[in-house]
Amino acid sequence: MQDAKTGVGSTLRKARLVRGVSLDEASRDTRIRPDALTALEDEDFGALLGDVYVRGAIRSYATYLGLDGADLVTTYALGAGEPPTAQPPPLHTRRAVGERRPGNHRLAFMVAGVLLAAAAAFGVISTREAAPPPSSLETAPPVAEVATEPVIDLAMVAHGKVRAIVVVDDGVREVLTLEPEEQLAFEAVESIRVRLARGSLVEVTVNGEALGAPGVPGKSWEQTFFAPATP
Repeated sequence: MQDAKTGVGSTLRKARLVRGVSLDEASRDTRIRPDALTALEDEDFGALLGDVYVRGAIRSYATYLGLDGADLVTTYALGAGEPPTAQPPPLHTRRAVGERRPGNHRLAFMVAGVLLAAAAAFGVISTREAAPPPSSLETAPPVAEVATEPVIDLAMVAHGKVRAIVVVDDGVREVLTLEPEEQLAFEAVESIRVRLARGSLVEVTVNGEALGAPGVPGKSWEQTFFAPATP
């Protein structure tokens, strides 16, 4: 991570003090551990188990304090010497069918006119017989291009060995074993379903919002996250 201070930590600490909120109160409300909040305010990002978690925690903490979370994440990214945002590539892209290349229709009509005039001059076309109706060419309507991009980003950071089941968009069911300090990230278009054998051992971040370790110690935890409704 970056060595020089970016101002993110001091901005967070100042906003918290202005609001008169203690670290324990902020931890309770944001579900981010007090030591993680302290690391954010001290800009000790190397102690926070990965860039995905840092970005999500900054966004969540800043929003809680009434700050612009996206702006602080951008400041953090610039200080780290990385692009502030990275748009993930589409998961599935269907190309349009039935597309036709543009042609020179004016030239085609001119050539056809010249040929018809020459045929009439040489008597090829009879004026007594009606010309047959033009044949109709059935053209399938073009299918609109459908490009679906991931709108759910989920990251997990394990603090112990734990078994996990992840289902992305009702597709393949992945059964995983997370090792201590292991980080995983998933993208989905419609939904992500997560089941953890011990939810208290895993910190979850969804679309930049840090949910902390949502499980109860000693018990499993399961939740499905859906894409936000479009207007």
